[in-house]
Amino acid sequence: MSQDLYELLGVDREADDTAIKKAYRRLARQYHPDVNPDPEAQERFKEVSRAYEVLSDPQKRAAYDRGGDPFGGGAGGFGQGAGFSFTDIMDAFFGGQAGAGGGGGRGPRPRVRRGQDALIRLEVDLAEAAFGVTRELKVDTAVLCTTCHGDGAAPGSHPVPCETCRGQGEVAHVQRSFLGEIRTLRPCAACRGFGTIIPEPCRECSGDGRVRSRRTLTVKIPAGVDTGTRVQLAEQGEVGPGGGPAGDLYVEIQVAAHPVFTRHGNDLHCTVTVPMTAAALGTSLTLPTLEADVEQGADSGVETEFALEIPAGTQSGTEQVLRGRGVPGLRGGRGDLVVSVAVETPQRLDGRQEELLRELAAIRGEETPSGQVKPGSKSFFGRLRDAFDGH
Repeated sequence: MSQDLYELLGVDREADDTAIKKAYRRLARQYHPDVNPDPEAQERFKEVSRAYEVLSDPQKRAAYDRGGDPFGGGAGGFGQGAGFSFTDIMDAFFGGQAGAGGGGGRGPRPRVRRGQDALIRLEVDLAEAAFGVTRELKVDTAVLCTTCHGDGAAPGSHPVPCETCRGQGEVAHVQRSFLGEIRTLRPCAACRGFGTIIPEPCRECSGDGRVRSRRTLTVKIPAGVDTGTRVQLAEQGEVGPGGGPAGDLYVEIQVAAHPVFTRHGNDLHCTVTVPMTAAALGTSLTLPTLEADVEQGADSGVETEFALEIPAGTQSGTEQVLRGRGVPGLRGGRGDLVVSVAVETPQRLDGRQEELLRELAAIRGEETPSGQVKPGSKSFFGRLRDAFDGH
């Protein structure tokens, strides 16, 4: 060669592999054709790559230091048969950790990997969601194969190194280009990148190290959950390939509709309907509590009902807020119970009932109600007109 390779890379003859690789990366970033389109830079890049190919290989470097031809007498000038690895170019731009001589691939991928998480949905009653419940679930997931214990090989056998890639999990593919011969590493097709082959797969799991099985789990649903809440059961999901650690199991809660109460956050809402006369005169009602749905007997000490006072003159739509009678929160505290009153107007009256109502209307001066808007209130169009007039 007409030029000293150490001078091309700008290193001395005692430079170690790290210094040589660092010099090559610096020069590759400077002269690579994708960065520097100058034809002279292209030639310079070929020379730098050729020098790196020799000095990064211990055998070729030793031959060069002895004054011999590191390419075995080939006629190549720079760019002729340059066998540098494509990973070295990637290292130059992205700082990878390719090994000396361009062999720094990813290596074999492990057979043992973590399993996937699993998700199941569980419907619970409103009271169960509010106060918590313990349920037994039947789940169908991948579990460890008890025949091979996750190894994947039949009893008495074991995985052996792949002869194609020699246990590396990768094979080199060489392609010629204007830069010379570019070598790339691809997963080995024979062993699918594992680096080992199972000559006698386990008949029970077909070499996967796991089988599907139905099992029963006990899950404790905490008080205060709502629709969409997920309860995590660590390491109860799918066992991983090769008998790897199991993923997690998530139980997603779906709260069923309740015949009396509806839930808004931690508050409960319900509506009671009272006759017109009861709303006018006032009355007392007995309502069930949410605890009534989980009562364990008369001696449980749980309050299953309470008295609700309807004051005289209550209007339809009136709300009463009962503090602390809602749903317990996941982080403590408890919501409220909001009771809405709906006043029911009778639709069918017999003669005597109609007579009494007319007499009441006469006494109250309501025989011919005006139906006019109350003073101070305005129609929609009146408010719109005032807006344009600046009032």
